[in-house]
Amino acid sequence: MSLPRRLASARLLQPLRHRDYALLVGGSVVSLFGDGFFFLALTWQVYAISNVPTALAFVGVAGTVPMVLFLLIAGALSDRYDRRKLLISADLVRAAAIGAMAVLSATGLIQLWHIAVLYAFVGLGNAFFNPASSSIVPELVPNEQLPAANAFAGMYRPFIARMVGPAVAGIVVAVAGPPLAFAIDAASFLVSAAAVFAIRARPMRRPVAGHGIRQTLTEVRDGLRYVRSVPWIWATLLAAMFSLLVFMGPMEVLVPYLIKNRLLLGPDSLGLIFAAGGIGSIVASVATGVLGMPARRVTVMYAAWTLGVALIAAFGVMTALWQALLICFALQAMFQVGTIIWETMLQQLVPRNLLGRVSSLDWLVSTGLVPVSFLLTGPVAAVFGPEATIIGGGLLGAALMGMLLLLPGVRDPDRGMVAPPVGEPA
Repeated sequence: MSLPRRLASARLLQPLRHRDYALLVGGSVVSLFGDGFFFLALTWQVYAISNVPTALAFVGVAGTVPMVLFLLIAGALSDRYDRRKLLISADLVRAAAIGAMAVLSATGLIQLWHIAVLYAFVGLGNAFFNPASSSIVPELVPNEQLPAANAFAGMYRPFIARMVGPAVAGIVVAVAGPPLAFAIDAASFLVSAAAVFAIRARPMRRPVAGHGIRQTLTEVRDGLRYVRSVPWIWATLLAAMFSLLVFMGPMEVLVPYLIKNRLLLGPDSLGLIFAAGGIGSIVASVATGVLGMPARRVTVMYAAWTLGVALIAAFGVMTALWQALLICFALQAMFQVGTIIWETMLQQLVPRNLLGRVSSLDWLVSTGLVPVSFLLTGPVAAVFGPEATIIGGGLLGAALMGMLLLLPGVRDPDRGMVAPPVGEPA
C-alpha cells in the first residue's frame, strides 16, 4: 500500500472534521508558532545579559516553580469548571507577561530579575493551561479517534514549535533581536484565546458538593488515590520525575551554551537544531499514526524514552553543527513515540471525570524536580564542565527511566490486564 493510502487508512485527519477540535488545533498552531520564538529569544536574551549557565538556570527555576506549585489545584479546577475558561485565562496571563518582556527588551531596560518575575507568570499560566488542554480533547472527539488525534498533534506540534517557529525565530532574533520575537509570541496567545473562546461550552459532567478549598483538596486526594492504584501510571510518573531531574537542566541550559561558546554559532544555528528535533518528532508521529499503537504499548514507550534520554549524552561530544542536528532529530523522535503512546493511554483508560486531575499529576510529578535540575546544573557544570555534565545527565537519566519498567504491574496494559476503554463517566 502506498504511503498516502496508508495515511488515509490511519485517519490521521479525521478528528479535524469536528469543528471544536479544529478550533483547538487552529489556536494551538498559532500559539506553538509563538512558542518557537519565545524559547529561542529567552535563551539569547538571558545570555546577552549574563553569559554563564547559572543565569539561564535561575530563569528556568523561576518559570517552573509556579507551575509545580499550582498544578494540582489547576487539575482539580479543570475537572470542576468549564475547561475553556481556564484555557482562555491562561492564554491571557501568558500574553501579558511575554508582552511585558517585549517592551522591556525593546527599551533596553530589561534585567535578569525582570525576566525571572515575568517568566514566573508564564509558568503560572502553563500550570492551568496544560491539564485543561490535555483533558479537553476527549470532549471534542470520539473515543475511537483519540489515537488519531494524538498522532496528528504529534505531527503539527513539533512541526510548528520545533521546526517552523525556531527556524524563523533564529533569523528574526539574529536580525531584529529578542524584542520582536517576544512580541510575536505574546500576540500568538491572544489568537489562541480567541480560538478557544469560539469552542462551544460543554455542560458540567458531574455535580459539585462545594466550591471551597476543602472541596478542592478532597478532589485532589481523589486523584492521588486513583493514581496510586494504577502501577503503570505512578511508576511512569516517578520514572519521568527522576530522569528529568538529571537531564532536563543540562539539556535546556548547557546545549545552547555549548552551541554559542564551544561551536561559536549564533541563534540561527540554534533555531536549526530545534527545527531538526521538530522533523524527528514529525517523522515519528507519521510512523506511529500509520502503524497504529504497538501491542506492547508500555514496553515500547519506555524503550523509546530511555533511548531518547541516552542520546542527550551525545551533545557532550559534538564537534560540529551537523552532529547536533542529527542528535536532536533522533532524540526528539524517540520522545515523540513515547509521548503519543502515553497520552493515548491516559485518555482512553482514565475515567473522564478524573482526567484533569491525572493530567495535572502527570505534569506535576514528571516536572516536580525540574526546578532542582536547573538549580544544580550551574554548580555541577562549574565543577565538572558542561560537556561532562551533559554526558552524565543523559546516561544517568536513561538508567533511571528504564529501570522502573521492571516494577510489578507496570506492564499490565501489555498483558491486557486493564479495564476496557472508558466512555462517558457516570
